[in-house]
Amino acid sequence: MGKHHLQNRYSQLRNFISTSLFPFPVNFRSHTTAEPKGFLIAPMVDILLVLLGFFMLTWTFSRYETELDVQVPTAHEGKEVRRSPGEVIINVKADGSIIMNRHTFSPEELTTTLTHIATLYPDQAIILRGDTTAPYNYIIQVLDICRSANIWNVAFATSQASAPPTLPVQSPE
Repeated sequence: MGKHHLQNRYSQLRNFISTSLFPFPVNFRSHTTAEPKGFLIAPMVDILLVLLGFFMLTWTFSRYETELDVQVPTAHEGKEVRRSPGEVIINVKADGSIIMNRHTFSPEELTTTLTHIATLYPDQAIILRGDTTAPYNYIIQVLDICRSANIWNVAFATSQASAPPTLPVQSPE
């Protein structure tokens, strides 16, 4: 059956239906054109809500460490480690205040909290962020508290340096 034959049969069938079944004229369109849909706002709102949720969630997790005014020392050989959920970050500010999870702790309160954490999670890692201007004895105090709470996995947070280290040159006398 050729194409011409099928078109002829189609025309005959259309004439038969229009004359015998319907007493009034019927418009049989051979080609219909789709109406332009325009801008669909519902899918755009869905996408925006998903993006909003994503950014709110990532912002909440990223602000735990960066909301404090703690300037960590730079390290040229340090590695950037992927953050893991449930990690404990202790910040030691320049004035010696100890902050964990956006709350200020006294040494006694920190000892109690870390002992409880070590009881629940024996291999819990602690990330210690000490300010560059904080006296060294404040950092040692937090390390002693971690050790007394039976926490042995302590890492020090640093920022990446932009230039290689330079040693001071001493002039000969």
